[in-house]
Amino acid sequence: MITWYAVYTRPQAEARALENLLRQGYSAYLPRYRTEIRHARHRQTVSRPLFPRYLFAGIDRPMMRWRPILSTFGVVGIVRAGEHPNPVASQIIDALRGREAAGEFDRLGRCAPLCLGELVRVTAGALQDMFGLLAELRDQDRVVVLLEILGRTVPAQLDIEAVEAA
Repeated sequence: MITWYAVYTRPQAEARALENLLRQGYSAYLPRYRTEIRHARHRQTVSRPLFPRYLFAGIDRPMMRWRPILSTFGVVGIVRAGEHPNPVASQIIDALRGREAAGEFDRLGRCAPLCLGELVRVTAGALQDMFGLLAELRDQDRVVVLLEILGRTVPAQLDIEAVEAA
């Protein structure tokens, strides 16, 4: 029976750690989501880790040891409770795999196209119903809106879903 553990990786080394764990004979799973990135007028669909710097390693405890994972390239450590690794319920792994396969984590085509410099209205949160200018589109579904607060222009970073064209 395989027991799953959360593995902490080096920054942006999840794929390398996954490959090295699989090469060593461990079961490994890296939950991912798909998103669109824009660079130099080109749109590209990329796959990114759902939990940055984490993946899951499956170990058959009677047959395999967990300590060699600590010396795997790309791995920093295992999430532990004291001296022993803390197991993750297999139902959680199964649920993550199912939701990933169904595309529930994907961030594709969520927002209406917004243009820089466009007047927008905040639709959620503490700044709801305020108007401002769209100053920047950021990765991970974030935008920067310039809002007029107390006579000053203040940049506010918001979820793109909390902003709509005015």
